[in-house]
Formats: sequence, structure tokens, C-alpha cells
Amino acid sequence: MKEFTYQFTISASQEEVYNALTNSFQIELWTGYPATMNDKVGTIFSLWEGDISGCNLEMLKDYKIVQEWFFGETEHPSIVTILLKKAGKDTRIELSHTNIPDDDYEEIVEGWKEFYLNSVKNFLEFY
Repeated sequence: MKEFTYQFTISASQEEVYNALTNSFQIELWTGYPATMNDKVGTIFSLWEGDISGCNLEMLKDYKIVQEWFFGETEHPSIVTILLKKAGKDTRIELSHTNIPDDDYEEIVEGWKEFYLNSVKNFLEFY
């Protein structure tokens, strides 16, 4: 099991970033795929046609998202924590993803950087 931490800045408000990460309609715009997501604790979510699925554990509007991501049979839950921090006019995302199965690590890291966070950035900064 591995851990991934990453910081990333987006030229948008915390509210805009939070909504882009939790509103299923907005997620569908930046992923191009149907999404099941909201900002309620206990919601079982699904992104990229089920390639990513899990459960919302803690949601603090415009500030914090904590999720468990499902990887099949794993000994320890894989927990994603996203903190949204004001950085002038921008928002700094502090991401932590724990207990990533070794076999999935490289794909998850690439996914976070290229497909997840970069897509949100492009969606918010260019539309």
C-alpha cells in the first residue's frame, strides 16, 4: 500500500472548486462521462463509468472532502482527503490519498494529475 500527496492551484474560488468536485452535472462536463456524486455524507459515488467509485465520508462545504475509494478486497480503506485553501484569488488544493494498492499506484497518480485535477483546472479556468 502506498500514499500520494499533492498540491495544486486553480484560478477559481473555493466555492467554484468544491462545486466542480461535488456537483454531478459539472463533473459530467469536465469528465465527459455520466457521474453519480453530491456533497452528502454517505453518498456512494461513481465517476468515469465506474472506474472510480467510493463513499463520501466527510463534506465541509467549500473547504474539505473526505472519501473512501473502493479497490475491491483491501485490508485497509483507501481514503482521499481534499482540502481547499484560499490562496489570494486562487484556491490551493491539498490532496492526500492513502492505502493505494501497489498495483494501482502509478495509474492513480497519473489519473489524479492528468485526468482529475487538470480537467477541473481546465474546466474552471477556460469556461
